[in-house]
Amino acid sequence: MSVVTPIPVVSHAPEVDVNRAPTGVLLAEIGWEVCNPVGGIYQVLRSKAPSMVQRWQNRYLMVGPYAGQKSQLELDPRRPSGWLSEVVDALKAEGIIAHTGRWLVQGRPRAILLEHRLSGAKLDEVKYRIWKDHGLESPGNDELVDGVISFCEATHRMLHHLCRVWEGRGQQNRRVLAHFHEWMSGLAIPMVRRDQLNCAVVFTTHATLAGRYIASSDGDFYGRLATVNHEAEAKRFGITYQHHYERAAAHGSHVFTTISPITAEECAVLLGRKPDLILPNGLNIERYNVGHEFQTLHAKFKEKIHEFVMGHFFPSYSFDLERTTYMFSSGRYEPRNKGFDLCLEACARLNQQLRREGSDRTLVFFIITRREHRYIKPECLQSRGVLAELRGVCRSITRNMGEELFRKAAAGERVTLDDLLQEYWRLRLRRTQAALRTGRLPPVITHTLGDEDDDEVLRTIRRLGLVNSPEDRVKVVYHPDFISTTNPLWGIEYEQFVRGCHLGLFPSAYEPWGYTPLECVALGVPAVTSDLAGFGRYVAENFPDHDRWGMYIIPRRGRTDEESSETLARRMWEFCQLDRRGRIAIRNEVERRSWNFEWDKLGRPYHVAHDLAVARAKVGTY
Repeated sequence: MSVVTPIPVVSHAPEVDVNRAPTGVLLAEIGWEVCNPVGGIYQVLRSKAPSMVQRWQNRYLMVGPYAGQKSQLELDPRRPSGWLSEVVDALKAEGIIAHTGRWLVQGRPRAILLEHRLSGAKLDEVKYRIWKDHGLESPGNDELVDGVISFCEATHRMLHHLCRVWEGRGQQNRRVLAHFHEWMSGLAIPMVRRDQLNCAVVFTTHATLAGRYIASSDGDFYGRLATVNHEAEAKRFGITYQHHYERAAAHGSHVFTTISPITAEECAVLLGRKPDLILPNGLNIERYNVGHEFQTLHAKFKEKIHEFVMGHFFPSYSFDLERTTYMFSSGRYEPRNKGFDLCLEACARLNQQLRREGSDRTLVFFIITRREHRYIKPECLQSRGVLAELRGVCRSITRNMGEELFRKAAAGERVTLDDLLQEYWRLRLRRTQAALRTGRLPPVITHTLGDEDDDEVLRTIRRLGLVNSPEDRVKVVYHPDFISTTNPLWGIEYEQFVRGCHLGLFPSAYEPWGYTPLECVALGVPAVTSDLAGFGRYVAENFPDHDRWGMYIIPRRGRTDEESSETLARRMWEFCQLDRRGRIAIRNEVERRSWNFEWDKLGRPYHVAHDLAVARAKVGTY
């Protein structure tokens, strides 16, 4: 099926040559998360880089803050030359150190990272100038906001020199195009516009700050959006300064964009400007593609999940792993926004249904997020250690028995396996099995939190009575930490964990885009999203047959949580009824459709935004 290219919001968008950037224009893409893995925009910038490099070649520069060791792991340092060398030297003369090189991602884009931290007096001077020139007040002592202000000031100075150097290279019609992501870089936009630099400006908000806070706090965000007082809400959540920065960036750009129609609705109300274009997020699907091996890798990493489940549950009781389905949800710790609460409600409904039916199927549901914690629960570590010991004992027994069995069989002797098991190994096996057993129920959380009584996820689990009893057909594992090869409970990467699961659940209540279900698709794993997620809405509008190939959309807009949880529980039940052949068929369909979300297809609106900004800057509009 062909992809329907999203229609720009703006009328009379310029014709775009996706293979050729505007002549004489240099694109600087600026973001707090360039070479700085702190959130979802990092995934956008890194995965989009190859398509940008393909179009712009050496006229593409990524700009971000220098973040010490984190940046050193991301950047391949290179000595600057030509026009970039002039810019770096000019910044150095002003006391700003710039690190240059190539970002270590596919496409290897050129990057410049700015050491931007300002001392108290200099920071106060910049804050005063922002207030005097733009009427934007700043807080007295906020570490994040202070860092944003200093970064945007360094970015402003960098663009000042970049425009001067680039324009003076001897050719006509030379211009800088600056594309800013989120308010953390967008504060530089009013500075750039006031200086009247020869610079076209694009601003992308990936989620309005006020929208994220309001949605986390109150239900039916979109239902009451039209009546929201953005100033009062920003004040309520203590984000007035940041909200004003974001509004200034939106109004100061030649082209204002966001990533989904549903986020465009909140931009119009909360930021006071309707976005010109919608820029959907893609992925570099080739990075995830393993050809025909994806089914083999699913089986391989499902075994790793089996190991975790045996270590976590089997000390208390066992169940048939071949009749067990693995589902998961993951993302930022925003339980309502990400739909963790709805998933747990659906799990409770499904658990009751399966128990009433006397089903022998088991569902294990994982919540993977990042939460401040003290340590991994000792019982979880102990069970994993004993399980590893049991595996070692079993391997030693089979190795020793195998050799002796072979010799006796070759000699024509009649033997039983019980005769071959030596007393030492028989005793050691029994002792290890006994050490694994415990009288407690499997814990619903793998780590000890500092504030368990205040944790929203744990409160919901307890309220719903999801206690992992032997009778429960739906088991819950709340894992408040990243999954990685260094995590002693797993020993695999997060992407490998996803490959091993059967279904991802992401029924978000607030999600401007939503990379987690898209990552599932890229890995050949079916997933659930919602009509309140930008990705879910994009799929619904462009793929009417999405249910048939494993992308399920839960209707939440205009629905109560009870209605949505009932729908989700029914979808989970239907998936659990699939046999192995049915699950393989769906994974095949998901993997085949994943190429529709490649940046080569979804990157065109970015090209339209860039060309439109250049056209508007030339004629002096906006």
